[in-house]
Amino acid sequence: MSKPISVRKTLTINRPVAELYRFWHNFEALPHFMKHLKEVKVYDDKRSHWITSGPLDSTIEWDAEIIEDRDNELIAWRSVAGADVDHSGVVRFRPTPNDRGTEVNVVTEYNPPAGAIGDAIAKLFGESPDQQLGDDLRRFKMLMETGEIATTEGQPKGHS
Repeated sequence: MSKPISVRKTLTINRPVAELYRFWHNFEALPHFMKHLKEVKVYDDKRSHWITSGPLDSTIEWDAEIIEDRDNELIAWRSVAGADVDHSGVVRFRPTPNDRGTEVNVVTEYNPPAGAIGDAIAKLFGESPDQQLGDDLRRFKMLMETGEIATTEGQPKGHS
């Protein structure tokens, strides 16, 4: 069994704690800013089903459960026993000093579905978990602060 991969990112977003917590807690909306997340189906107040992009146009699916939920403070989760992806994490929301927004801290830990080889292949394609989480948090910040996510996708490329 390969060593779990742990990723931690923190970003300050100029929005109130309650607004960010409420948006994040609507798991079905997470694919709006999480690029590799295709869909989340919520079963009930504790369990959900996640579908994400995998390598070579594949998809990876698993069920997750909320293990701790404190209003406007944190949401912690883990994949259910027997899931294809062994995954857990927590997102924390803290007001910043001087009322300058909210510090959002995300910590995730997982064992890649294909073990260390799968993680190495993902990194070859520029998809390291650290980079993914950082990009996702920056898109979350844009969405929450401006109401949209700036992108260059679909724009013509200049000639070199």
